[in-house]
Amino acid sequence: MDETIFDVAVIGLGYIGLPTAASFAAKGKHVAGIDVKQATVDAVNRGEVPFVEPDMAVVVSGAVNLGYLVAMTTVPTADAYIIAVPTPLAEGKGADLSYLRSAVEALAPKLRGGELVVLESTSPPGTTERLGAYLMELRPDLSLDATDGHGQVHVVHSPERVLPGRIMIEIVTNDRVIGGLTEEGAQLAKRLYEVICQGQILLTDATTAEMTKLVENTFRDVNIAFANELSIICDKLGIDVWKLIEMANHHPRVNVLRPGPGVGGHCIAVDPWFIVDAVPEHSGLIRTAREVNDSKPYHVVRQAVEALADKPGATVAVLGLAFKANIDDVRESPSVTIVQELVKQLPASTILVVDPNVEELPAAVAGSGLSRLHGQDEAIAAADLVMLLVDHDDFLTVDPASLEGKQIIDTKGIWNQPDVAEASLQHIPVGAGVGG
Repeated sequence: MDETIFDVAVIGLGYIGLPTAASFAAKGKHVAGIDVKQATVDAVNRGEVPFVEPDMAVVVSGAVNLGYLVAMTTVPTADAYIIAVPTPLAEGKGADLSYLRSAVEALAPKLRGGELVVLESTSPPGTTERLGAYLMELRPDLSLDATDGHGQVHVVHSPERVLPGRIMIEIVTNDRVIGGLTEEGAQLAKRLYEVICQGQILLTDATTAEMTKLVENTFRDVNIAFANELSIICDKLGIDVWKLIEMANHHPRVNVLRPGPGVGGHCIAVDPWFIVDAVPEHSGLIRTAREVNDSKPYHVVRQAVEALADKPGATVAVLGLAFKANIDDVRESPSVTIVQELVKQLPASTILVVDPNVEELPAAVAGSGLSRLHGQDEAIAAADLVMLLVDHDDFLTVDPASLEGKQIIDTKGIWNQPDVAEASLQHIPVGAGVGG
């Protein structure tokens, strides 16, 4: 039997790879999704989504049931390969490209010449060029530019630009940047993404495309750092940071972001370091912003420790583990750091962690000695101190009466509303979230 040749093979079925695979399959492309985790492969082949993402389950199940999407652990032959594997931080704050290298090693034997290889993983500048060079090491019988008469492989970078919680919408509606090692490769990628993308498709070179994604997230990180630093300054000055920002934003050219407990996720908390690592001598502002945001969880913990200084053995309810609202992604989440530090610095206290979207404690938290997640009502009822770290929808409707007499640290400002503020709450003036 002849080997099946897929239209598209997506390597990595995580928060970006699976939505990408499902989106192409929903448009009638025959798509193979590849992942090293057998449990993920099995879930997808049952038509299930192994993580929380609105509107995605129906697309995946439909694509699988119609035979357009199949998951596997080995790389098949395909006309186009999309690499969507993790690029986490290495110890020195550069990128760990080991997952990318493994993906290239797996797909290289399947190349016949003429394929499109797209790197979607967020990457430091120059990574796509290194990917192409490594492919040529593995397949010297092929070429990147067809000048030597060998079969050509078209290598491009097209970074994902979607927001968790809105991925299935934004993967279609957002503009897309495509950077090719060659103009021909960029044009091939443009034709591929036109299948799913209704936004504008912008063509450039690969290194500029890589920097585009890094700059987008670094811009946000720097502005969040200003808000987070401002919240600490307001602490010292006895100012309600939420009211201050609201008034400042009445200026037509001012839009101060809202502070929080830190910055999480695989994008904003990671990408700026790739720029710093690439050109450290000229990225002082970016480095400082990262340091401000990385330090914010420890500020929140200090406030909790100070609030409970005269209450040894107090119970603390921590609301939220994910890095943002209404998802289950805990990657780089400041909440995880906060919980770990609370366990260390309040050894006599009972820490009750709540997150309606997370099924089990992440290893980093479980390793701190906590055994399980707790229900929202149970945790709040038992708590002396309630710490709101994530603005999940479930937490927006907390009955103010259930918080009466408790100390509150609201790092998101969602309880800084009249119906809550008028309750008999003992808010801790953390700046990062003062209600009342």
